[in-house]
Amino acid sequence: MFEQVIDKVNTWGTPDNLMYVVGATRGEGFIKIREHAPYHFLLVPGVGAQGGSLEDVCKFGMNKDCGLLVNSTRGIIYASKGRDFAERAREEALILQKEMEVELLKAGIIS
Repeated sequence: MFEQVIDKVNTWGTPDNLMYVVGATRGEGFIKIREHAPYHFLLVPGVGAQGGSLEDVCKFGMNKDCGLLVNSTRGIIYASKGRDFAERAREEALILQKEMEVELLKAGIIS
């Protein structure tokens, strides 16, 4: 059914003004998504605490321009309950940023 939804929504606009939200918990699912929306940006929640793999999301969902806006809320906002929250949240965000940088380098999107 999601394929029919994407195909219908694609008639309403272009990759320049449409974006899809695709959960990260089943990375291989991005294969079908990209068949129907190869050039669209994908907002990807669920990496980190929810079990989504950034590596799988990138492997199956990245396009030639990247095309991914990865979100990891729980892994950052629940990094600590203590006074060190800001420091721990920063550390978690930097870990994700560095992992994404590795994926972008592997894909040849950055050098």
